[in-house]
Amino acid sequence: MRRVGEAVADGPRWLRVPVGPEAAQWSTRAGTARVLFVVHNVTSATRLLDVLPLFDADPRVQCLATCTGSSPYLHGVPELLADAGLPVLPWDQAVETPVDLAVSASYGGELERVKGKLAILSHGIGYNKRLSTPDTGHRTPDTGHRTPDTGSREPGAGPDAVRAPVFGLSPEWLLRDGEPIATATVLSHPEQLARLRYACPPAARTAVLAGDPCFDRLLSALPHRDSFRRTLGVSAGQRLVVVNSTWGPRSLFGDANDVLPWLLESLTRELPVDSYRRCAVLHPNIWHGHGPGQVRAWLRHAERAGLTVVPPLGPWRQVLAAADAVIGDHGSVTYYAAAIGTPVLLGAFPEEDLDPASPVAELGRMAPRLRPYEPLPRQLDALLARHHPDRYAQLTALASSSPGASAALLRRTFYGLMGLAEPGPPAYLPRLLDPAYGGRASEIPSAAPLLAPLHVLTHVRDRRPAAPPRIAVTRHADGLGTAAYPEPAPNPSADPAADHPSPQAAAHTAVHEDTPDPTRLALADLVLHDSRTEPEAWTRAAMRRHPHCAMAACVTAPDTCLVRIPDGRLVTLTAAPGADGHRDLCDPAVYASALYAWYERGKPIDELLGGLVVVTGRTDHHLQVTITPPP
Repeated sequence: MRRVGEAVADGPRWLRVPVGPEAAQWSTRAGTARVLFVVHNVTSATRLLDVLPLFDADPRVQCLATCTGSSPYLHGVPELLADAGLPVLPWDQAVETPVDLAVSASYGGELERVKGKLAILSHGIGYNKRLSTPDTGHRTPDTGHRTPDTGSREPGAGPDAVRAPVFGLSPEWLLRDGEPIATATVLSHPEQLARLRYACPPAARTAVLAGDPCFDRLLSALPHRDSFRRTLGVSAGQRLVVVNSTWGPRSLFGDANDVLPWLLESLTRELPVDSYRRCAVLHPNIWHGHGPGQVRAWLRHAERAGLTVVPPLGPWRQVLAAADAVIGDHGSVTYYAAAIGTPVLLGAFPEEDLDPASPVAELGRMAPRLRPYEPLPRQLDALLARHHPDRYAQLTALASSSPGASAALLRRTFYGLMGLAEPGPPAYLPRLLDPAYGGRASEIPSAAPLLAPLHVLTHVRDRRPAAPPRIAVTRHADGLGTAAYPEPAPNPSADPAADHPSPQAAAHTAVHEDTPDPTRLALADLVLHDSRTEPEAWTRAAMRRHPHCAMAACVTAPDTCLVRIPDGRLVTLTAAPGADGHRDLCDPAVYASALYAWYERGKPIDELLGGLVVVTGRTDHHLQVTITPPP
């Protein structure tokens, strides 16, 4: 027995409370049942955090955590466990500490050493991927080397048809000395049980069908979609496009086919910034394998052009619930998107890496493919036009055999293994809250202005004498030139007799003063800024600092932009309340581009005092205009 507090080869010291040789002396509640959450990496830990609330409000249970140390992706695990607030046992202490229940969401590590009943959950949408045989010392999939003679053969395949085993369903992971490692192998659907019975009959007797807690939380979030979209800054008429990638070289983010550079360029340059919001959801193994700083560096240009990057512990399910379309691959997140009825384009899909009988392989047979180097807007238009809400009904059915019931099924399983009666209150999984903006690792970074230079196309449209002027504005990040972009599409909801597009589009360049490349400011026709502090003084100074620009515009509120025009007057552009009393918000800097177009056409600014309509994509934004003469 190790002495109390002794370190292990300079490793962490053993806990003395609430477990350890002296725990009874120091613990306030010494007679509790022990539940040990076994963490492999951040990915598996997030699934364990989903089920941790099932033990809430039960003073009979002490929850603990440990990390096997066997994953190549250990970065981020200490911080995650610290945020969870559970006592964290060093692995060598954990395997010597008797527990009433251990819960893992991965087969990584020497789980057979745990002293207690073990329940293993999937940390994705079931078991789909084929991986090489595990390194038995750590029971971690060795994806760099393949051992063909232990691969599994498909039913009916010839003698040479050997494939790598399916991770989570094959004896290489499930058995130790011929016996199942897990007391309970938690599955979400009978199709997994059928494959388990074929691939590893001894483990089939441990199977428990208990639904999918991750999918259940996503389902319960769908009624709050509109609220999520507002919080994410998706305005009326905008489309939210989510790019999702699992990990590995054949993923969408990987370099096997390397469509990522083209895709990032297309997202930022081809899609008008006022018609689309773009988010990226990346597998935690990408973040913690390559380092958050490096991943941010790879995406920095796209972020400055409007891409919102969701951190690895961020509200990815809320983003998924809010999405209009997902560009993804063979990862679980893309499957979840299809399962809730979202249109999906597959940017990468290595069939050879998947069990052909798995649900994710079925996704690959059903979903359309992204065509690299073809115009992305056309592909998204076609995807949305051809999509039917029931297109992926089969995938929805395969996600869980008990949708909405996983909390009750899992808690019943866990307490049954511990031999404890369940608490009185019904089991539930906490609902997903609105995405938060801020600096915490679990939040989306605070909304930032577009820092990439903007190439702006405008149409000043003819109108009836009594109607306010209408100006169509299309902005593209990091403009290439007018020939690279389509002209703004007319608004089909408008009265054609009152809305005739001008025969030609005008173009100008708008650059935020905080752009990382200050040399681009010399090209600006319109200089932008965001500030609520002395915006009038900033516009005056900006016109002096940038003598080549025609106007300086400062966004002073989510619905207001203040613009100084060449004669020194200040023009305030504010979104007008709609019929329901709410303002239809977009980036107020687009209002300044509309004003610039009006001024460049030689139109009197005073004619706007009756109001202005700015058209972005298919949405009309009604503005109130006030003019302040120079002092």
